[in-house]
Amino acid sequence: MPLPEALRERTEEIIGAPLEGAAPLSGGCVGEVYGARAGGREYVVKVETPATDLLETEGRMLRHLAQRSPLPAPDPLHFEPGLLVMPRIDGDHHFGPAAEEHAADLFAALHGEPAPHFGFEYDTVIGGLPQPNPRYDKWADFFAEARLLEMAGQARTAGRLDDALYGRIERFAADAADWFPEPEHPALLHGDAWDNNILAVGDRITGFIDPALYWGHPEVELAFTTMFRTFGDRFYARYGEQRRIEPEFFEVRRPLYNLYPLLVHVRLFGGPYRSSVESTLKRFGY
Repeated sequence: MPLPEALRERTEEIIGAPLEGAAPLSGGCVGEVYGARAGGREYVVKVETPATDLLETEGRMLRHLAQRSPLPAPDPLHFEPGLLVMPRIDGDHHFGPAAEEHAADLFAALHGEPAPHFGFEYDTVIGGLPQPNPRYDKWADFFAEARLLEMAGQARTAGRLDDALYGRIERFAADAADWFPEPEHPALLHGDAWDNNILAVGDRITGFIDPALYWGHPEVELAFTTMFRTFGDRFYARYGEQRRIEPEFFEVRRPLYNLYPLLVHVRLFGGPYRSSVESTLKRFGY
């Protein structure tokens, strides 16, 4: 569908130039996405109707990445409920070995900067779903309560997770401290690091989009990158040269951390993702 006229005028006001064109783009979990051109520059315009605060939150997260992190990200021109306008970043979602190593350097830098606590400055979103970020001093407590139980509760309320499976998640969450050690320090996480949210040109990563920011354990970010095989072995080898990856991470904690994105997918789509949650819990005795 074309960019609505009222929003076209609002976008021109924000950019400060008339639009030379605006065409729909694929992607995005919230609203409609358009590619626009004005004054010889390319922009991305995201629109949500009726308006909620989701795009405003996305804009705040992108600004945080662009201005307060080592990750390259589009710095929005403007965000408000129902509208997000930002520069368009060149790139695609194909990563050769050199680009994987560059991604590892960026994540290692991101995860090396300490944060004040687990949680975040404000509640964020993941896949268009609420992602509360209360302050916690213990990582296992945060991950169990603000991630696993929170998303399992959202899925149960939506009718995509039954009481029996929720009870199994509760039992696992009660033992979280036995499975998840404390990190060296809380670190900023992109939070939704799969290939559709990372852009590259040749050997370089050019941008990260659609974040789901919070302060957490870097391991949970690494685990997420394995869920859809975003990167290959070169990424983990390079990351491991800069920040230690514990030997038991891949076999033990990786699948347990991925319960969270699996529950996000259960809430959004149901279906086979529920079976994956069940299989992981059964594997570890729950």
